[in-house]
Amino acid sequence: MACSVTAICFPWMTSAWPSVVSPAPTQETAFPYMLTPFSAQLPIPTVPAEISQLPPLTGGPERPGQRPPYSRTIDWASLYPRDIILRGPMDRREVALTFDDGPDAVFTPQILNVLRRTGGKGTFFVVGRRVRRYPGVLQRMLREGHEVGNHSWSHPKMSRLSAGQVRTELRRASDEMNRVGNVRPRFFRPPYGALSETVIQVAVAEGYKIILWNVDSLDWSGIPRTALATNVLSQVRPGSIILMHSATGRGGNLQNTVQALPSIIRRLRREGYRFVKVSELLDMRAYR
Repeated sequence: MACSVTAICFPWMTSAWPSVVSPAPTQETAFPYMLTPFSAQLPIPTVPAEISQLPPLTGGPERPGQRPPYSRTIDWASLYPRDIILRGPMDRREVALTFDDGPDAVFTPQILNVLRRTGGKGTFFVVGRRVRRYPGVLQRMLREGHEVGNHSWSHPKMSRLSAGQVRTELRRASDEMNRVGNVRPRFFRPPYGALSETVIQVAVAEGYKIILWNVDSLDWSGIPRTALATNVLSQVRPGSIILMHSATGRGGNLQNTVQALPSIIRRLRREGYRFVKVSELLDMRAYR
């Protein structure tokens, strides 16, 4: 099926789904997989001072070119189908909201507020040294019924690390989550989705399932909230794992995520979807 600007094609399709027809793209309704950041077209947002206190992401903030091509992600999942998961079963109208890179003291609490108001549950893939900096936010996640997964200790590009370095990143993050929240996750998401044979082998040996996604909000790119919502709503299918962020790099802004999330939840609920945690979607234990 040929892709056009208005007929959205999904890069992980294995059979022809009906095309989703969208209005011609503008700054507010953009083609979901366009990787040109809209932030260059928008006023520079005011970023709370607390963001400057965030422990930095070792590999740098999300940006175009940082992630491997999605086709490569599909290749990894086909090679390791029991260990790398892109989505859940498609026989139930359930989806999982997942949030990377937290916790922080600014955007993560706002996202938790939205989920509390809407009754939604999420899975937060957290960075170990940010857990150390904001232990109360992780404790709030758990107290309010969400679950947490391992997103490494310092957020490096793990595909560039040795086996020993990968193991250290995983274990330090797990130890910190256990110290703060008394949990040791079974789910791991590599920063930037960047995998290698070494990362996969170490993660599997450490007892992890590698959780990726099949719906990318591109919230990190600075797109407006309506474009962000379009990215999600146009791609969701039963069993989808939706990628969003609950924190960013220093100087970043996720107000678009905070603003778009309520409308995404309302719309999908009207379409009969339930929001579940990854463990519920996959019928797996979240912790050891």
